[in-house]
Amino acid sequence: MAELRFRERWQWRGRGPWRRAGETPRGRHRFRALLAVLVTAAVVVPLTAAARPGIPAPDPARLAPPTAATLDEAYAANRANAALASRMAAVHGDSHRAASDRALAAPSRRLLSFDGRGSGRAVEVFGDLAHADRVAVLVPGSDTSLDTYERFRAGAAALHHRLARQAGASRTAVVAWLGYTTPGTISGTAITPDRADEAAPDLREFLRGLRAVTGPGSQVTLVCHSYGSVVCGRAAPHLDVTDLVLLGSPGTGAESAADLRTRARIWAARGADDWVADVPHVSAGLFGTTVGFGTDPLSPSFGAHVFAAGPGGHSDYFRPGSASLANIARIVLGETSEVSGA
Repeated sequence: MAELRFRERWQWRGRGPWRRAGETPRGRHRFRALLAVLVTAAVVVPLTAAARPGIPAPDPARLAPPTAATLDEAYAANRANAALASRMAAVHGDSHRAASDRALAAPSRRLLSFDGRGSGRAVEVFGDLAHADRVAVLVPGSDTSLDTYERFRAGAAALHHRLARQAGASRTAVVAWLGYTTPGTISGTAITPDRADEAAPDLREFLRGLRAVTGPGSQVTLVCHSYGSVVCGRAAPHLDVTDLVLLGSPGTGAESAADLRTRARIWAARGADDWVADVPHVSAGLFGTTVGFGTDPLSPSFGAHVFAAGPGGHSDYFRPGSASLANIARIVLGETSEVSGA
């Protein structure tokens, strides 16, 4: 809903703060004023969001980096952390978070990590990760937290289901990586790379550690949605992944796919009804930070492999039966000649 409100309020209609060629000086002043407010919000909002009391940090002594042999122990330890966080949230009267954490603590859940502090972080596995030939790692965009985790999880589950149907002899797994504090859609952090800069080292470390679980022969595809594509752009140099998929991307911060400095194939798609198409693809210094993320990944000058995403909107890339989900699955499975173009 926040993304829909953002679209309705800020999509370019030939007027308002977002301006294209021929904007007036008055429009530029309004645009700068808006950015000043949003950049201020980028400082204030994280401080207030961090004030969720009573949730302990994960115990590092219990949570050594997992290996293929210790996956079940890691899953159990993280479920226990989620159960504890649920009880603590209930004590503090946060029934919504208590329910979210309690769902993550269910015996069927496979959590590689869990941290209930603040907006929360979790990494969940779908499938047999230790024996997977093909692995997709999903990186979410703005407004994703433990409070909204189920919608992110639904996308990962849909991709896993599609891969299982399509995989043939390949063994597959999907990892939902909520490993960073995402920005709010309507906030200063959503138009600057600050959160992505914080998240990129954690994503690199996670992908390196993944090799201890899957082994060197597995093929890993990084699937990055919305602001998550900014995170992936920051983490991209020298990543050991086969493919990097950008969905509904506002830009990566790079001017071209080559500037990402990765050997991975770069793919990009945008649904016909995705409001990100109306966001100006610019990057500029303002008030001591960078605003915007540069070249549109669908632009021919960027140099990505553009594929069809169908008529969907910003939240529809993993919708069962969609063209985008089918194409993402083909990329993960290495069936690149079958990927349909835009």
